[in-house]
Amino acid sequence: MEKSKNRLITSFCILWFFLIALSGAYAQKGTFKGIIMELESSEPIQNVSITNLRTNEEVESSKDGSYQIEAEINDYLQFEMAGYETDTAFIYQEGVIRTYLVQDEATITINEVIVSRFTDSRLDHEIEKAKRESQAIEVGKERGGIRFSLSRIFGKSAKRAKKNLNLLQTEKNNRIIDQRFNNVLIASLTPLSTEEIALFRERYRPNIEFIEEATEEDLRLYIMDAYAKFKSEKKE
Repeated sequence: MEKSKNRLITSFCILWFFLIALSGAYAQKGTFKGIIMELESSEPIQNVSITNLRTNEEVESSKDGSYQIEAEINDYLQFEMAGYETDTAFIYQEGVIRTYLVQDEATITINEVIVSRFTDSRLDHEIEKAKRESQAIEVGKERGGIRFSLSRIFGKSAKRAKKNLNLLQTEKNNRIIDQRFNNVLIASLTPLSTEEIALFRERYRPNIEFIEEATEEDLRLYIMDAYAKFKSEKKE
């Protein structure tokens, strides 16, 4: 009798995990919608060429900047338009993909709103740029050797670059966290609604150190423990 009960429990667990995997796979495939806008003005951009780099499918944005393309989670989309810098975006969750393109040779004013609009590739580019501008040591290419620059320590441009770097790196870390601490995983482990998941993610977003070290099992346990706290708080 005990063996039969254990077999039944095992079969149920296998079926449960299979259904979660199946539903997750289904949710991550299909038609993705997006909107393309100019970075600082937020004006929609028409006739942008959007290419899924995995399938090579290509579509164009309409007058209001919108488009639809067949894609999956973890695909890369490339955006090309005359007069704008070519950019790429990584799909790591469902929902409308908002992409902001930068005009060629444009000077970007860094702030929280602008940084949140960067694609991952643009964000990496701006981080490297801010790092270069905030360095106190310069390497001379023509004369050779290393030169220590006081202006890069105390100058306004250096201070601004360091401030920008902190802002950019925070955005980068949050995106790394959100790629793993995502709606699909949370929905597979909890009965939370879409609105509740948004609140749950805001309250219990783990730090970057945990995300970089955690295994998939560590993350699942973290979510289940956080959900128990979340449910207890709601009762109070």
